[in-house]
Amino acid sequence: MIRIFITGGTFDKEYNELNGELYFKNTHMQELLEKGRCRLDVQIRTLMMIDSLEMTDEDRDLIVHQCIQCEEDKIVITHGTDTMSVTARVLAEKVKNKTIVLTGAMIPIKFGSSDGLFNLGGALAFVQTLPPGVYVAMNGRWFNWDNVRKNKQTGVFEEIK
Repeated sequence: MIRIFITGGTFDKEYNELNGELYFKNTHMQELLEKGRCRLDVQIRTLMMIDSLEMTDEDRDLIVHQCIQCEEDKIVITHGTDTMSVTARVLAEKVKNKTIVLTGAMIPIKFGSSDGLFNLGGALAFVQTLPPGVYVAMNGRWFNWDNVRKNKQTGVFEEIK
């Protein structure tokens, strides 16, 4: 069984056509799993629906607590891309003996041309094959938690070293 924790981020943002703002309503995870014809045994839990730039230390503590407390040892976390590496570092420091993969999207799922479905599929594959540790899965690649950054000029995740 794989645990999927939802924290928000661009992945789950909605678009208000009247004022042009992005906002949160509900996660799109179940719809994405159905669209991707996922046949994995998963448990989904929404922890929060926030932009990662607004994520606090308390929010990260909640994510850590949920990862430690859940029975599953394979965990995928949807997360905003701007501070994904910060949360990955905190998880790596505090959660042991579990495989945790953080993923997200640069374009909201509701836009139709999002990278989110691809990134989710990658994260679900990587969480089943990588050894225990904390990873980021974006753009068809996986990265160790301590060797990844978001290139804000290109919008692509890359290795630091």
